Amino acid sequence: MAKRILIIDGHPDARSERYVHALSKAYCDGARTAGHEVNSIIVSELEFSILRRVEEFNSETPSAEIQQAQKLIADADHLVVLFPLWLGSMPALLKGFFEQVFRPQFAFDYEGSGRIPRKLLKGKSARIIVTMGMPALVYRLYFRSHSLKSLERNVLSFCGIRPIRATVIGNIGSADSARRGRWLSKIQELGGRGK
Repeated sequence: MAKRILIIDGHPDARSERYVHALSKAYCDGARTAGHEVNSIIVSELEFSILRRVEEFNSETPSAEIQQAQKLIADADHLVVLFPLWLGSMPALLKGFFEQVFRPQFAFDYEGSGRIPRKLLKGKSARIIVTMGMPALVYRLYFRSHSLKSLERNVLSFCGIRPIRATVIGNIGSADSARRGRWLSKIQELGGRGK
C-alpha cells in the first residue's frame, strides 16, 4: 500500500557531498520507484530562529516555513529523519527545528488537571537514520544509543508516533566507496518498502 512519506534531512551542512544527503536521496528514490508519495524537508535550507523562552514555545505563532513543515508532517503517514551524530547527539540545527515544529497544539497538548500529554501525531510511523564516525556497536553498547533513544522517546513517541525504527551507520568517515554504496542500496530498499 502506498504511503505518504516525509523525509527530514537534518544535516546542517547544505553541501551536496555530505553522505546524509546521499542517503536521503537513496531513500527518496526507492520510495518513489515503489509508488509512494514523497516530500522532503532539508533543514539546512530553512531560516528559523532558536527558541529562547518558554512563552515562544508555548504560544508564539511559528514562521511560515515552520508552519509549512508542520503541514507536511501532519499529512505524512511515515517520517524519515536523517542526521550525523555530532558531539554524541543530533546537530543543534536539527534540535532547533524540532523545537520549532513539535509545539503544543500541533504535536501534543495537555488535558485535564493532571497535565497528561495528549499525543496529536498518532497513526504515523518513523525511521531514524544516523551516521557516525565511531563503530555502531560502540554507540549502541557503550553509549547505549542515548541520543537516538532521546529522539525516539522524548520527541517522536511523546507525540504519538510509532512504531519507530532506527538504522545506525558507523565508521562512516573511514568507509570506502563500496561500503558507502552498500548502505545506499540498503536505504533505497527501505524506501521502497516505506519502512
